[in-house]
Formats: sequence, structure tokens, C-alpha cells
Amino acid sequence: MPSPKIAPSILSADFAYLAQEIEKVAPESDLLHVDVMDGHFVPNLTIGPPVVKSLREHTDLFLDCHLMVSNPGVLLADFAEAGANRCIVHIEIGDPQPLFAQLRSLGVEVGLTLNPDTPIETVLPYLNEIDLLLVMSVNPGFGGQAFIPEVLEKVRTARDKADEMGLDLDIEIDGGITATTAPLATAAGANVLVAGSAIFRAPDPAKAAREIRAAAWA
Repeated sequence: MPSPKIAPSILSADFAYLAQEIEKVAPESDLLHVDVMDGHFVPNLTIGPPVVKSLREHTDLFLDCHLMVSNPGVLLADFAEAGANRCIVHIEIGDPQPLFAQLRSLGVEVGLTLNPDTPIETVLPYLNEIDLLLVMSVNPGFGGQAFIPEVLEKVRTARDKADEMGLDLDIEIDGGITATTAPLATAAGANVLVAGSAIFRAPDPAKAAREIRAAAWA
């Protein structure tokens, strides 16, 4: 399995002090997860390329941008220019291959994701075309939701398929990740853990990230 990574989600950070919030967790972070919502694909509305550009000016961390948007193709060039290292698109919007090609041409890593109620079989044909598969363990759109344990079987299926194909594939899980749920996710085959509320809403965010890492790979 690829190396383990902790990815704090800035969705749960204090946006008024975003640079300072990131600085708190940077020593315990392998990458930053950036949730982009358009108010259409999901009901919430968050941030776009200008915020990613501002983030890039304040951190060297890998910026992992999850695009919960209906038409990501019109935004990919802007995210690339802003400094995104990877863009993750949803299988639910249709054939993702044109988006993969666009991302490759922009020099941005390719991620693919699926919602909890979407069958894992929809993404398996694309595993050899992506850098990361994100398995959502909550319904996308809002932070602070409870972990859906049924998605762990999807993680197992994806990891088994990746291993069968000889792929060094990152499998990320996002939603309800804490020191309690993290070991369940890694046991199933996830190696990138996204945590928002459990980190940024803790009294000591860096300590919380460290505890999730320790629990996940004990």
C-alpha cells in the first residue's frame, strides 16, 4: 500500500484566519484537502481558485482540491494556475476521461471520487488512469457528518483491484474520520485520511492530527 498521509480539510477551519489555521497543522500534515462546492452539485457553496491562490502563497503543502461541482471542466485551468496540485472530480457527473486529459495537459494530478450511494463498479474501470481514488464516507456538501461504515467495503474492493492491477494507487477517504474511525479505514485499504472537524475543531489541531495518524497506523 502507498505511504500513509494525513490531509486536514480546511472546510472546518476558521476562514477568517486561514493562513494561521494551516500553520497550526502544517507540521502534522502531508497535504491539505480543499473542498470546492458550487451550490448546485451539492447544496453548499464554499471557495474557488482565488482562495487556492491565496493558500499557495502561504504554504508549500500539496493542495488536494475536491471539486463538488457540476461542470469542473470550466474551472480546471483556473485551479491549475492558482496552484492546485491535484483536482478530484466526481464520477456522478458523467464520463471523466475528458477531464483526466485536461488535467494531464495542465500538469495537475488526477483524482476521481464517488458518493456513498454510488456503486464502486462505476470507478473501477478508471483506476489505471488516475493518481488517487477518493471514497466519500459521508454524503458530500457539509462538514461534521457521521462516518458511514458501509463504504469500507468499497475501499476494500478498490484496494484489491488496484493490487491485482499492480497499481501504486492512493486511496483517500473523507467524512467522519477521527482517531476511532481512522484505523477502520486503513485496515480496509485507505492510505490518505481526510479529517476536518476532528482536527480544526479540536483544542489543539496539531495534536489531533497526530493522534489520528497514530491510531490509523498503530
